[in-house]
Amino acid sequence: MQRFMPISLLAAALALTACGGDRPATDTGADTSTDTAAATHEFSPEITEADFREMTRTLSSDEFEGRAPGSPGGEKTVEYISAQFERIGLQPAGDNDSWYQTVPMVQTTASDATVLRVAGADGERELKFGSDMMLGTRTGQQTISVNDSELVFVGYGVDAPERDWNDYEGLDVKGKTVVMLVNDPGFHVDDAELFDGNRMTYYGRWTYKFEEAARKGAEAALIIHDTAGASYGWDVVRTSWSGAQFDLRAEDDPAPRLPAQGWITNDVARELFANAGLDLDEQIRAASSADFKPVPLQASVSFELESEVVESSSRNVIGVLPGTEKPEEVVVYMGHWDHLGKHDDGQIYSGAIDNATGIAGIIEIAERFANTEPAPKRSVAFLAVTLEESGLLGSQYYVAHPAFPLENTVAAINLDAMSVAGPSRDFVVTGMGNSELEDILEPIASAQGRTLVEEGNPAGGFYFRSDHFNFAKAGVPALYAKGGNDLVDGGTEGGRLAGEDYATRYHQPSDVYRDEWNLDGLIQDLEALYDVGRVMVDDVDQWPNWYEGNPFKAARDGMMDARD
Repeated sequence: MQRFMPISLLAAALALTACGGDRPATDTGADTSTDTAAATHEFSPEITEADFREMTRTLSSDEFEGRAPGSPGGEKTVEYISAQFERIGLQPAGDNDSWYQTVPMVQTTASDATVLRVAGADGERELKFGSDMMLGTRTGQQTISVNDSELVFVGYGVDAPERDWNDYEGLDVKGKTVVMLVNDPGFHVDDAELFDGNRMTYYGRWTYKFEEAARKGAEAALIIHDTAGASYGWDVVRTSWSGAQFDLRAEDDPAPRLPAQGWITNDVARELFANAGLDLDEQIRAASSADFKPVPLQASVSFELESEVVESSSRNVIGVLPGTEKPEEVVVYMGHWDHLGKHDDGQIYSGAIDNATGIAGIIEIAERFANTEPAPKRSVAFLAVTLEESGLLGSQYYVAHPAFPLENTVAAINLDAMSVAGPSRDFVVTGMGNSELEDILEPIASAQGRTLVEEGNPAGGFYFRSDHFNFAKAGVPALYAKGGNDLVDGGTEGGRLAGEDYATRYHQPSDVYRDEWNLDGLIQDLEALYDVGRVMVDDVDQWPNWYEGNPFKAARDGMMDARD
């Protein structure tokens, strides 16, 4: 799952390449001779635990070095996935009829010797990279210099006209560094009347906050970290912002970008506010009102951010099973293949659950479709995307350059960080209440003896944190569902413990394949998600939409109007 997304394994248990070429533009020197599978394994046409284990074990092995985009392990990964697609009998649907869609990217590695100097009435303090703050740039520039940039607290950093809310009102931020809270207005004061109450909106996402600060013209932006508001600890921030960071090229993503952006710890923020004669808790309460006005922090920041910048590319992998009646219409199954790679200390971040499980899952579903009669009337596409951990970039690029027009895309079904804790009585639909895809899933889950439930921590904004969201923003109904937290063996307490265990492994070297995983529930999940797609590819009159009131419905309605 994307960096800054410690959704638990059970979702509710924890509240806490050249076009058409076979290699990317930057040759990593990877050995891409990986066999399709271990010579001793014979794959089944059905969805089976043995096949799933084989693929998950392989993708998360040390040989794949954590599957970082642009690395030898990343190249080995895309070759492995395309070999699986070919073995199954899918057809390539990438650039120039290849398996691959080249995703141009910029790789930026900020120097961990960077120091952020804060000057105020009490003198100057140096904030250290890693322990006090994290800082980076999306500009592609090797050096970013900021000198005596005034610090201003802008509450939650939200400008939402439809909610009559503007934290920037009356403020010219040019040349200034804005300081912001994570999550939505009202979250920290538990006000159910503000925004969507405890359910995070897109305004609460850290990505939105940096985007808005860039649109306003700020010189830099810093988000104040707190575990509850972010739904992850500082260790996740430090790990995720360390080492190489990936982005699309500016020409592929023309939205404004900040010169520099990052995070500061809660302790640093409290001291910063105190030095300005302010209490952070009081300012949080003030920021939870539509009457909030920006507050100068009586200090300035200066820093020299040096980064190593390399332009290269990564690859999405796209295979399709053409439909027999409506091949131009498609249901998309998707998952991200990338993870955090091998770090300088030699540790491998294997990403077994996140997201070798999702890739193994879509391959298993693809094999089931390819071996089930009758053949589907609509096409079924299988999309393994890159650069999810860097901000959903592979799926963002695909949605901007789709292999199948979005107006012909019936739905997207995303598999990310599947549950390995055993069967559950519930089925978590992240962002429940969004679309008519839930109406298709509900009777399928019921037949398995399961009930649809929302995620256990709606404040975490998990619907915005995985690759389906780029489809959703463009108007395509997108489903993200997986095993729940009320385990058949262990109940909700067992679910809670499993979630807490995974939370300790999330984005850590300990997210590795384990023989002791209980995959009975995961196989149920794959069967259910296969059935959801089967309904849509067999009934060519099915065009699921968003529910009334959903912000993406207008885009979908426009697509449907264009089809008429």
